[in-house]
Amino acid sequence: MSASVVLASLAASSGNSGMAGMHGMSGTAGLAGMAGMGVRPPIDGHTILTRWQASPFPIVVAVALIAILAWYLYAVRKVERRGRHWPVGRTICFTSGLLGVELALGSSVAVLAGYTFTAHVIQHLLLMIAAPPLLAFGAPMTLLLQTCSRQFKVQVLRVLHSRWFGLLSHPLTVFFLYYLSMYAFFLTGAIGYSMNHMWLMDLINLGFLGGATLFWWPMVGLDPIVQWKMSPGFKLLNLLIGIPVESFLGLALLMQSRPVASMYTLASTHAGGGVLWAASEAATIVALAPVFAKWAAADQREGRRIDARIDAGETIKPPVMEGHGLAASFRAMKR
Repeated sequence: MSASVVLASLAASSGNSGMAGMHGMSGTAGLAGMAGMGVRPPIDGHTILTRWQASPFPIVVAVALIAILAWYLYAVRKVERRGRHWPVGRTICFTSGLLGVELALGSSVAVLAGYTFTAHVIQHLLLMIAAPPLLAFGAPMTLLLQTCSRQFKVQVLRVLHSRWFGLLSHPLTVFFLYYLSMYAFFLTGAIGYSMNHMWLMDLINLGFLGGATLFWWPMVGLDPIVQWKMSPGFKLLNLLIGIPVESFLGLALLMQSRPVASMYTLASTHAGGGVLWAASEAATIVALAPVFAKWAAADQREGRRIDARIDAGETIKPPVMEGHGLAASFRAMKR
C-alpha cells in the first residue's frame, strides 16, 4: 500500500467524521473517546512523516529492534567470514520486516491509531501481514543455528522440539491465533477497552505479531520447521481458507451501524473495514505466488531424482494413494 493511498484513506475517513458522528455515535461518546487521546493531530503528509511515539513502550521496542538488527548483521558477517554466502535478499527482507514492526508501534501510524480506525487497521496490517513474512524470508533461525555456540544451539532445538511449542505452533492453534483472534478483537468491545487501556493494547499488538509470525513462518519462511511441516498443497489450502475468513470480517466492519470504539467515527470504521478487506485479500494472493513457486520447484527436483534413478536402472514404484481432499492434505502435512 503506497503512502498516497494511506494518506487518502486516512483523510477520507477523517473528513467525514462530522457526519459520521451524527449518525453513528453521540457527541458525548466521541468527546469522551477523544479526551483520553488529546487533541487529534492533522492528518497530512507532515504528520505522517514526523509524528512518532515517545512513550516508554515504543522506545523499548525501537531499542529491541535495533539490537536484533545489530545481531543479524553481525551474524551475517560471521557466516561470510567462514566462507559461506548469505544472500543479500534475506538481509533486506529481515531489515524491512523490523522496519515494519517499528512503523506499526512507533511511527505516526501508532499515533493516528488513537484517532482513526483506518490507521488502526494499517497498524494491524503491518503487524500481521507485512512484517512477519518479511522476517520469515530473512531466515533468522537458520542464521542463529549457524552462528551460535553448540550449547545454545542445543537449548534452541530443545525448545523447538518441546511439547508446549508443538502445541503452540500446531496449524489449528495458529489458525485461531491468526484468523479468529481478529474477529474477537474487532467485532466485540475488546478494541474499545484496549484502546482505553494502552498497556493492554501494547500486549495485544505483541500477541498479534507473535501469532502472525507462527502463521507465516511455515508458509513462506526459509527456516527448517521442526514440527508440523506442511506440504505445498496444505500451505495453499491454508492461504485460500483465509480469503473468505478475511472477506467476512471486512464486510462485517463495512456493515457496522455503530463505530467499533468510542474514539472512532462510523466513517473511519467503514473505511478501515474496506482497507482491511482489500489489503488482506491482496496480501493473500501475493503470498500464493512463492508457495506455488516452491511447490513447482520441489516437483521439478523430484522429477529429476526419479529420472536419475530410472537412468540408473532402478524400478520406481508408484506412490501410495493417501486419499483425497482435505484429509489427504492433513496426512501429507508432515512430509
